[in-house]
Amino acid sequence: MAGHRHREAGGAFHSRAPGTDRSRSGRRGHRYWQAVTQVKEKAVKDVFIHETANVSPRAQIGAGTKVWMNVQIREDAQIGAGCIISKDAYIDHAVRVGAGVKIQNGVSVYHGVTIEDEVFVGPNVAFTNDYYPRAQNPDWQVRATLIEKGASLGANSTIVCGHTVGTYAMVGAGSVVTKNVAPYALVVGNPARPIGRVCRCGARADNGACAACGFKLPPE
Repeated sequence: MAGHRHREAGGAFHSRAPGTDRSRSGRRGHRYWQAVTQVKEKAVKDVFIHETANVSPRAQIGAGTKVWMNVQIREDAQIGAGCIISKDAYIDHAVRVGAGVKIQNGVSVYHGVTIEDEVFVGPNVAFTNDYYPRAQNPDWQVRATLIEKGASLGANSTIVCGHTVGTYAMVGAGSVVTKNVAPYALVVGNPARPIGRVCRCGARADNGACAACGFKLPPE
């Protein structure tokens, strides 16, 4: 149950200027850096990208999103509008992240993970995408993981691949998710077990109605 990074491909945004080598490879590099600069200039009109971030020009990032220090975003990743991608996060290739998502420090989101709108991913949350990891296993298969709209994943929780965390569910800090989590469920522990229900506002709602905001949860 581990996260595998795929071989690097494509370019990336860098803070340093292109080299001045005028050889054939240098000219290719110069043209490449011109293209990267154009992409970056277009992106920063609507998106904040910290100078230390490494973002593929093939990534798609929605308006208003902020990408902070030492973040890496791989090629063909799609990130929606109004997201926050915090320090030291890693977004693997072809990952899908919805709008209004907050990904906190030190999170690695591997290929096969889909995160829907308005999800909170706490610091150092661990995703996996290989259920039977071996260092010398060339034919390993990705097991997809889905985090549905509005769910919250507490700090240092682990989401074992191949499972779904339901809409507005909440995973307690340090928990290990080894099975699907129902919508609006509150789960804690290793393995994570349901101990109640939560409202979309985040308050406990074990009786099906939220005392904090009055929202009535759908039936289990």
